[in-house]
Amino acid sequence: MGTKNGSSFTGFILLGFSDRPQLELVLFVVLLIFYLFTLLGNTTIIALSHLDPHLQTPMYFFLSNLSFLDLCYTTSTVPQLLVHLRGTDKSISFGGCVAQLFISLGLGCTECILLGVMAFDRYAAICRPLHYTVVMHPRLCALMASASWFIGFANSLLQTVLNFLVPRCGRNKIDHFFCEVPPLLKLACVDTTANESELFFLGVVILLIPVAIITFSYGRIVRAVLRIKSSAGQRKAFGTCGSHITVVSLFYGTAIYAYLQPSNNYSQDQGKFVSLFYTIVTPMVNPVIYTLRNKDVTGAMKKVLCRDHDSR
Repeated sequence: MGTKNGSSFTGFILLGFSDRPQLELVLFVVLLIFYLFTLLGNTTIIALSHLDPHLQTPMYFFLSNLSFLDLCYTTSTVPQLLVHLRGTDKSISFGGCVAQLFISLGLGCTECILLGVMAFDRYAAICRPLHYTVVMHPRLCALMASASWFIGFANSLLQTVLNFLVPRCGRNKIDHFFCEVPPLLKLACVDTTANESELFFLGVVILLIPVAIITFSYGRIVRAVLRIKSSAGQRKAFGTCGSHITVVSLFYGTAIYAYLQPSNNYSQDQGKFVSLFYTIVTPMVNPVIYTLRNKDVTGAMKKVLCRDHDSR
């Protein structure tokens, strides 16, 4: 593994998967394919939401926000990981590590809140259908989306500052493939109990408050759908929520594992593979889930493809 001169290098070494050199080529190929599909799928969702007038609704406004967020989230970590998997230099500058932690953590927190907002949108659509366009007017949608981004990055700023104030006494080898809070705290040469408590508290706020909103929203949705006499109507109502529930389960399950468990139970190896899941797998499957389960999206895609074919 290539290293920098100790007297001049002030950054970090991302150990990543260097302890499993036989896996690095396999991971490179798999992650490159996943990343390309992530770019294609999320870009398609964003483009369709802007091109098809039928998709210019609150639901697809939030979905395009989610797709843009996933694009940024994956790009904040995966390209660098791909470079490190095929090279000997695993270093990252101090400023690069700070920026990566701030951006990736901010995007992850934003996604937590945005998924809660999307659950409220589904609640308004199914439980208040006659007032849906009044409740979810464009100004409120823009305000809720902006609030999600602001809160997510405000939390990230606080976490980043507190994390890099912790003395590390020259330790700079991060046992991870990107700069993330738990492995960075492992480098500390002082007691980090206060930092871990702060991380846990903010993790509870950022993760569990949206979960409470989602639980409340879907509790009301289930009650409303069960009052629908038509089985076809019930299937249609549940169908509009199924994609969101699937995405929520994938994202929250891995995020809760990474951030809401005691540090003495935290396995670094498991943490790496869990992080791979929510930094690359979840952003890749989100567009697939919404496309396969959503007739509006598949219909819009067919119209765009037919339009392109007819114009030739």
